[in-house]
Amino acid sequence: MFLTPRTTSAATASITFRADQPKAISPDLFGLFFEDLNSAADGGLYAELIQNRSFEYQATEQPTWNNLTGWELVARGAGEGSIRVATTDPVHPNNPHFAVLQVKHPGDGVGLRNSGFGGIPVQAGHCYDLALFARVLFVGERWPSHEDAGHPGADNAGDAAQKGLGPLVARLESERGDVLGEALLPSPGQEWARLSATITASRTDANARFVLLVREQGGLALDVISLFPQHTFRGRPNGLRADLAQAIADLKPKFVRFPGGCLVHGNGLGNMYRWKDTIGPIEGRREQPNLWGYHQTAGLGYFEYFQFCEDIGAKPLPVVPAGVCCQNSGYLAGGAGQQGLPLEAMPAYIQEVLDLIEWANGPATSTWGARRAEAGHPEPFNLEYLGVGNEEQITPAFRERFQMIYAAVRARHPEITVVGTVGPFHSGSDYDEGWKIADALRLPIVDEHYYVGPDWFWDNLGRYDAYDRGRPAVYLGEYAAHEPDRRNTLRSALAEAAYLTALERNGDLVRLASYAPLLAKQGHTQWLPDLIYFDNTSVALSVNYYVQQLFSLNAGDRYLPIVVAGAAGDNLAASCVQDRASGDLIVKLVSRSCHAIQVWCDLGHAGLFAPEARCTVLAGDPLAENVFGAPPALAPETTTMSVGAQLMYEVPPYSLSIIRLTRRSQPAA
Repeated sequence: MFLTPRTTSAATASITFRADQPKAISPDLFGLFFEDLNSAADGGLYAELIQNRSFEYQATEQPTWNNLTGWELVARGAGEGSIRVATTDPVHPNNPHFAVLQVKHPGDGVGLRNSGFGGIPVQAGHCYDLALFARVLFVGERWPSHEDAGHPGADNAGDAAQKGLGPLVARLESERGDVLGEALLPSPGQEWARLSATITASRTDANARFVLLVREQGGLALDVISLFPQHTFRGRPNGLRADLAQAIADLKPKFVRFPGGCLVHGNGLGNMYRWKDTIGPIEGRREQPNLWGYHQTAGLGYFEYFQFCEDIGAKPLPVVPAGVCCQNSGYLAGGAGQQGLPLEAMPAYIQEVLDLIEWANGPATSTWGARRAEAGHPEPFNLEYLGVGNEEQITPAFRERFQMIYAAVRARHPEITVVGTVGPFHSGSDYDEGWKIADALRLPIVDEHYYVGPDWFWDNLGRYDAYDRGRPAVYLGEYAAHEPDRRNTLRSALAEAAYLTALERNGDLVRLASYAPLLAKQGHTQWLPDLIYFDNTSVALSVNYYVQQLFSLNAGDRYLPIVVAGAAGDNLAASCVQDRASGDLIVKLVSRSCHAIQVWCDLGHAGLFAPEARCTVLAGDPLAENVFGAPPALAPETTTMSVGAQLMYEVPPYSLSIIRLTRRSQPAA
């Protein structure tokens, strides 16, 4: 790996297009991979503003956590009370814990306060939808005889029914306690009921708090306390943070792989990601620890993932466990490494995978299609791809279970393209053994991963040139150029850009590719570098983001072979694709030279083009990066340039240039 920019003398290069030898390439090449890593979901893309809304946080996730993490008791005026956690008769058995609030002396109100995920950001004039589940346990000064069971006592139940605890006061407050908005919730009854209201913020505050107050003496059970901005992406209920989702949508991905990589097979068999636990009303979804060391509410679940894909015009690529848990389970939390589901449990698990396909594609009259329709989407989601497994250690346990799943899906749903896995590295034993399975089963496509230094990408531009086209196709599911200090430098981005030109050249074999990871919240990262950085109120785009965006916006479905000659040597990478729908010809040039490179292109055999082309350039100091909280130092700039039968272009030092030529059907007059 080089640590300082390479230098060369000024160079020239000629590029010849072989327009008579085009080949079809994948129209789905450039996509995204989302994993709930770096607080990407809860406190990130998922727009929920309340942290630990269901009182399910555990010390097994973070040593300092408990069921009341994120919550604190508040008492106004001469108020006095207490809060504890109960488990008897919850709203739903999938989320067994709930809060019990006792108001001993109401004063000006006793209740709970939540500061969200490091503060609740609100904007003046915006509306926020509040919903919670509540039931009265008792009214008056004393606990009923069955307080530990969480039920109203028989000697007190009549009082609860007749008097209640009055309306609940819900507020948004500043750190100093200034009221930023308020709403009243109706008085709860003796049975769990969902209460809702809307709070309008009177002013903007990035660090607001949510407060819920009771003004009568008694006991109240509370659960699933949720606060959502009405302004979510596309206005979806239980939806996504608008600015962050828009940044993802602006990448124009052709597909989205979700809900993760290692997250999917989980930290032990009990932590595997089970799709059925993530659909339906949020109070019935099973929350659980995140393999990466925090919590997942599953509020961003399978329905929301599929809906988001549809909203941004991307194909969904869900990944299900291959019947084994993560081989690193022992390292992460004292587990026993990779374990397989008992073979007697595999038929039920295989049916779970088949049910997913029915849920996604089946008619609304089918068993699982009806569940999709109940959620508001009667039309099928048109699932094409299904990933089975992620970076598994290729063991006999994995092999046996993967084969069982693949055989069942192929038999019942031959229209589904199953994506296999060949381990976490670009070579080695798992890679070799994974490819043996892929070849033996004749899988349609396998998922390769590698995180390597910038030089590796430049040195391996020919990697897929030599792949046998008779073997399974490739999905490059996770990759990134890693600097030693894990920064998002222009040098790393250009290394990735150079490699993407090679993927286009091999787009008949490499069908899909996605950078990883996608999202990272400031102060909450387990992995660097990432594509998009954010905090509660702002979003920052890395220079690597712009590379991904430029390739996606300038993708094609035909590759024109090119010959590059001249003194530019291994400092220049190039590709040429055509978008058959528009007829545009798109030339991509990547330079890691510290000098400009003079490029001459003969367009005579490539067709007739308009006299002006659009040229987009991303260039600068190779060690520069876009720093969070500051204006981007590196961003693409687009200009126009004149073209004729020949194209003369000076490639800037350390740059990605994309020249888009518009096809003209007739010669100029």
